[in-house]
This record gives sequence, structure tokens and C-alpha cells, in this order.
Amino acid sequence: MAKRVLTKKNLVRLAAALVLGALAAALWQGIAFARLCAQVRRDTLRLHVLAASDSAEDQALKLQVRDAVLATAAPLLAASGDTRPALAAAADALPALEQAAAGAIRAAGEDWPVQARLVRRYFPTTDYANGLTLPAGWYDAVQVEIGPAAGHNWFCVLYPTLCEAAAGGGYARPEENDLVVGDYLVRFAALEWWQRLTGQAE
Repeated sequence: MAKRVLTKKNLVRLAAALVLGALAAALWQGIAFARLCAQVRRDTLRLHVLAASDSAEDQALKLQVRDAVLATAAPLLAASGDTRPALAAAADALPALEQAAAGAIRAAGEDWPVQARLVRRYFPTTDYANGLTLPAGWYDAVQVEIGPAAGHNWFCVLYPTLCEAAAGGGYARPEENDLVVGDYLVRFAALEWWQRLTGQAE
């Protein structure tokens, strides 16, 4: 039996096949990762609190408003079981959330007007102190605006209840929990870069 000899041409073909295979595998992994990030965005309801200004007093007030809103929202959203019911519950609860925020403002001796509303907005990649990271993209959010809302903001996750949760996630699907507690910052950065390049962040 004659031995097959790897000619220079065959080596080039083999190398090209290996490169194409590696590129195809990387592309498939990238698509799967982007789809999982999109699923996390669909299954998340965020809280976004905007301070009246960047003064120390208004920034402290922002956190008091946050605490009041979280305390009011938690029992209303905890039993939702899914993002759509949670979103509907949040819409129904907007007057109560606004009232809780206004109460916190009055208790602090301030008289800023406050507005709570449901919005859909773009968030950058967010790395939380409790070990959770959310990918950049468009999310549904309860947005609480204090006065002119000209100060630095504060945001977390209303549903699932991750604002005060320890690392570990709270999504129904294990793969989503693995994503938000995993070490994917480089991939998240690449995804955010692609979103901005393609106009998805606008």
C-alpha cells in the first residue's frame, strides 16, 4: 500500500480547513452567547433611580428613595413567577412606588417632586459589588426621577430580586444564572462594542 505524502498544497489545505473550523466554532459560540445575553435582558426588570443633582445631600436622598422603593416593590413582585407578570405588577404599582419615594423625600425634609414610570432604555455592562454582572443592552426598567433628575443615577435588578441578593443569581434558567455570576467581562465588553458599532446602543 502506497503511503500518502503530505505535500505543501495538502498542508495548506489542511491548515485552511483547521482555521475555517476554528472560526466557525468561534462564530457559533459568539451567536450562542449573544442569544443568552438577549434572554437575560428579556427576563430582567431593572430599577433606575436618578438623583436631583450630584450634591452630597441629593445623592444621599437618592439612596433613601431607593430603599423606600425596594421595600414597597419587593412583596409586589416576588410572587410574579415570570418577567411579564412582574412587568404588569410593576405598572400597577407605579402609584405606590411613587408615593413611597415621595414619603422618603418628605421624611428627609426635602420637597422635590418625584415621578416613577416604566421605560425601556439602554444600560451599559453593569458589574455589581455582589458579584453579579449584567450584559449591556435594552432593558425594561422602573425609572424613578427625583426633581430635575440631573444627578448620578443608581440602578439594580427589581426582578428577579437581585438588588440586595448575594451572588448566585435568581433566574429560572440555570444558564442565565451561570451567565450573570460568571467571568465573562471580556465577552460582555466585546458585545457592548458591537452594539455601539452597529447602532444598537442608540
